[in-house]
Amino acid sequence: MAPSTSSVITLNINGEKHALPVDHRTTLLDALREHLDLTGTKKGCDQGQCGACTVLLDGRRVVSCLQLAVAAEGRAVTTIEGVADDGRLHPVQQAFLDLDGYQCGYCTPGQICSALAVIEEHAAGWPSAVTADVRPAAGPPPLTSEEIRERMSGNLCRCGAYVSIVQAVARAAEARRTEAPRAEEEQDDVKEAVA
Repeated sequence: MAPSTSSVITLNINGEKHALPVDHRTTLLDALREHLDLTGTKKGCDQGQCGACTVLLDGRRVVSCLQLAVAAEGRAVTTIEGVADDGRLHPVQQAFLDLDGYQCGYCTPGQICSALAVIEEHAAGWPSAVTADVRPAAGPPPLTSEEIRERMSGNLCRCGAYVSIVQAVARAAEARRTEAPRAEEEQDDVKEAVA
């Protein structure tokens, strides 16, 4: 008897669990778009080269056209539909909107998901190919335009909105940097009030 080529998997997408039968060769991109009707994630090249299908898998960016759906089982998948918080745009989304970080909008969901990961990777001190000092003790390098361009280089924009995309990522990163100390202060205030 030949082994089965399909099974029912459970995907945790944007905080909700979805059970669906899939062929083992089904990509995460096709599972999202064709099985779950989450069409915000776009199919561009279908070869992992354009970044239009970028989603977050356990907080790390992946091109979903190369990720098998069965390999995402048990992991947290965040698509563009799950980025906003309770109807409020995420600061990255707001920055893209304010600074015209899109034109036709086709690549924008992948750009935003990638930008979310870029900001977190930078804050964690991960170097890029253009980082001058890669020693961990050096800490995160300044998030210059050159750093942002390098870190976002896996996401193509056929309209050429790169200047605005870099500005949007820089603004969102700055917002994250200034919000982090405030969030820590609020947590400390809560701890003091409880104690």
